[in-house]
Amino acid sequence: MTSQTNTPLLHRSSSVQLRAVQLRRGRRVMTSSGCPPPLEIVEAPSDMLSARGSVRIPWRIYRSQLPSITNSVLSRTLVKGVVGQRLHPFSIRLRLSYDCFRYSIPSPSKMPEQKEKVELELDLYTLPSEVRGMTQLDRDAFTKTITVPALKVKNEVINKLIKSLKNILLQRPGLKRIIEDPTEENCKFVLLDPYKMSSADSFQEADRVALKQFNVSSEIHKYNLNLTYENFKTEEILRAVLPEGQDVTSGFSRIGHIAHMNLRDHQLPYRYLIGQVIMDKNPGVTSVVNKTTTIENTYRNFQMEVLAGEDNMVTQVKENNNNYKFDFSKVYWNPRLSAEHGRIVGLLKPGDVFFDVFAGVGPFAVPAAKKNCTVFANDLNPESYKWLVHNCSLNKVDKKVHTFNQDGRDFILGPVREELTKVLVKDDKNSVHIVMNLPALAMEFLDAFKGLLKDQPPSKSILPTVHCYSFSKDRDPSKDVKERAENFLGTSLEGCCCSVHPVRNVAPNKEMMCLSFQIPAGVLYRDQSEEQDNPGEPLAKRARTDEAFSADGGF
Repeated sequence: MTSQTNTPLLHRSSSVQLRAVQLRRGRRVMTSSGCPPPLEIVEAPSDMLSARGSVRIPWRIYRSQLPSITNSVLSRTLVKGVVGQRLHPFSIRLRLSYDCFRYSIPSPSKMPEQKEKVELELDLYTLPSEVRGMTQLDRDAFTKTITVPALKVKNEVINKLIKSLKNILLQRPGLKRIIEDPTEENCKFVLLDPYKMSSADSFQEADRVALKQFNVSSEIHKYNLNLTYENFKTEEILRAVLPEGQDVTSGFSRIGHIAHMNLRDHQLPYRYLIGQVIMDKNPGVTSVVNKTTTIENTYRNFQMEVLAGEDNMVTQVKENNNNYKFDFSKVYWNPRLSAEHGRIVGLLKPGDVFFDVFAGVGPFAVPAAKKNCTVFANDLNPESYKWLVHNCSLNKVDKKVHTFNQDGRDFILGPVREELTKVLVKDDKNSVHIVMNLPALAMEFLDAFKGLLKDQPPSKSILPTVHCYSFSKDRDPSKDVKERAENFLGTSLEGCCCSVHPVRNVAPNKEMMCLSFQIPAGVLYRDQSEEQDNPGEPLAKRARTDEAFSADGGF
């Protein structure tokens, strides 16, 4: 084994491009901190330049030297910042910290050995070729016998020894690592990781000390292990089934007991098998669905097909310590917006007035009410309105939330105008926030604020802060959403506490952004009768065409 030294593997602030996908909870999004969440590395450069500038290290060998990346996971602690936009759905360019990489460079003499270990890794858990192209799941076909290293250990010291050897034990789903020895009743076999252990020489010094302490021989035995369907990972099964070279989708959104997938066209012939595997491998999932259409109607829901399990779409989820119940087939819910919900609520103070123009089932309204804000929540979808009311009661804030079932424009021109007038009369010092979380359409409702308080005496004491969400495919999405908002408002937002927050990457070259600004007094108190009619006036929500919605289903 190669010893570790303090030689850095990369230059300070080295930049490296990786092909990656986010782990199960999130799918390639940006967190509120601006850093990417944990990423699973699916491809990396074939070589990397060492700090010495002379030795090139193959990525697989390089990865094996970093315990923190042994499981193909690049943790956020290793990411110092993003130094470029994603180049395509699975690409991201990262700037890696000098301090994160202080591991030795394998000597050339060790490289062939490492290469053999990589080839062993690729071959050891490769499933039988007979499963390729399977469309109906046959669990019995996923069996394989492999040979793994093992230690023979006396029964009385097993529990103490495995604590010392936990880093080299065999790790497989649903697999027992301690096996009965048929030849000796007072001994058992302890199965070891074949990637790390090939002979007695593979033990680290700490492992040797533990073996000596418990009087256990370092002799490596070969054990024939029978692997079944339960012992293979989701990715391994799907990669063996789908045509060779095609992308494997094992990620999904978890909504209570429902696993929501977005399968690609080439995966559809295998969709029922994929659904069954996802349900088998994820405890608590009792229904797997696949979206069959984009969000193409006013109510922001979509058609879906049940791939496996029960046809029960009424589910309950917990987000930021709040509970929400709804019919997933009739309302919109996206678990990837949890951090954004928390960010906006974090801006509120007790006593603030909070308007949610497109409230859905209440992910902004409920926590805002729990923060002792006065909340006015609206949604046009009757199903969303029903579950909004239910969730307010479920979280015991129904007395603090005023609910409405109106079109967004009617809500702004009605309840929002009335309550803003009352706030002005009170001359309250509390802030007013208006959230417009409908990124495909929200910009088109900004013109409703023109002259909203034209009958009131102009005042700058209370200027509501709007948080308006929008999609952007522009190379500079922050500039794009700001300019479009200014066009709808008919004025500049300079000096209006304007800021733009990136929410998440929705699709290739498509970002979801949140524009926050104070409504200029000149807009809020403007008399519209003095202006000429604008023939290009934005259309109301109901008139929006399908083209406004993204291919991945909205948010």
